[in-house]
Amino acid sequence: MTTSPIASLLHPPRLLPSRRRFVLAAATAVAAPLASSLARAHHGWSGFDQDRPIYLEGRVVASRWQNPHAELTLEIAPGLAVPADLARRPVPAQSANVDGPALLAKAATPRRGDRRWTIELAPLTRMSAWNVAEIKSGDRVAVVGFTTQDEKGETAVLRVEYLFAGGKAYGLRSSPA
Repeated sequence: MTTSPIASLLHPPRLLPSRRRFVLAAATAVAAPLASSLARAHHGWSGFDQDRPIYLEGRVVASRWQNPHAELTLEIAPGLAVPADLARRPVPAQSANVDGPALLAKAATPRRGDRRWTIELAPLTRMSAWNVAEIKSGDRVAVVGFTTQDEKGETAVLRVEYLFAGGKAYGLRSSPA
C-alpha cells in the first residue's frame, strides 16, 4: 500500500523513539553553538559585577557604531586615577532606577593592568535617544561601568553605565527619564 505525497505531508509517519532521540540530539548540537554566539553578541547586565563600578578614561583607538550595541576600543594612559570630583558630577536621570551619585562614589580603577579595553555602549536606538554623537577614533572619553566577576577573561571588557564625552554625561543603562 502506497501513501500519496499529500497524505504524507498531512500525516507524516511517526519516528521511532530511537530516531526521535537522534533528531533531537542533532538539532540541539546545531542550535547550541548558535544560541551561545547570539548570547555573546547581545547580553544583559547579569554577567557583570555590578557591586564594583570601574572608572576608565582614555583615547578611542577604534569605534564600531553598530548594533547590537556600539563598541569602542579605549587606550588607557598609565597612572589612571579616579577623579576627585567624580562623585559630584551631575548625571542625567534614566528610566531605570539607577543611583548615579552612589555608583560614581564607589567607582574604582581596574585591578587588571590592560592598556586597551573593549567598551560596550548601549544599542544605537538608546544612543540616539540620548543624542550621543558618534564617537570616533582619536576622541577622548571617560566611562563608569562594570566588568566581569573578578575582572576575568582574555579581553578587558567594560559594560558602560555612564559615558562622559564631549563635555556631557549620558546614562546608558536605559532611556532618558
